[in-house]
Parts: sequence; structure tokens; C-alpha cells
Amino acid sequence: MPRTPLTPSSAGRTAHPPTRIGKHSLLVSGHSTSISLEDAFWGRLRALAERRGQSIAALVAAIDERRGDANLSSAIRVYLLEAAEHPAQ
Repeated sequence: MPRTPLTPSSAGRTAHPPTRIGKHSLLVSGHSTSISLEDAFWGRLRALAERRGQSIAALVAAIDERRGDANLSSAIRVYLLEAAEHPAQ
């Protein structure tokens, strides 16, 4: 049986499988919210925000504005998939 790859550990923390779901608290558009995302998606979200020179909260606020009725965590996952398909946007 193949092993699940681990995400890199940082600052001596234990590495976790990329499918582990973590809960993250953010201030989005003046409101405190928490999102549950797999470590792999959280890493992509952080990297995309960094590449764009914005905070994670600012990127999530932009996603939140366009998500419609979708769950915020789901909207973030879909946004990240779209960003991977069209990296220039």
C-alpha cells in the first residue's frame, strides 16, 4: 500500500498528511470567521496570497464576495483549482 506523502514540517512541528483538515480563524471584511481546509489547500491559499502580495484574509475576502450561496471553504477550494488552471489571473 503506498504511503500518503507528508507536507513539509516547519519549526520542528510534526508533518501532517496533506488531506488533514485544519481549522483557521480569520477576520474577513470585518467579521471573524473560521474555515476548515485540508493542509494542501491551506498551503496553496497562503502561497497564492503571497504571490499576489496580499494577506490571506484579503484573498479570502475577495473569494467571499464572489461565492454566492456556496460554502466559503468549498468556494476557496474551487477558486484555488481555477487559479491553478489559469495562473495569470
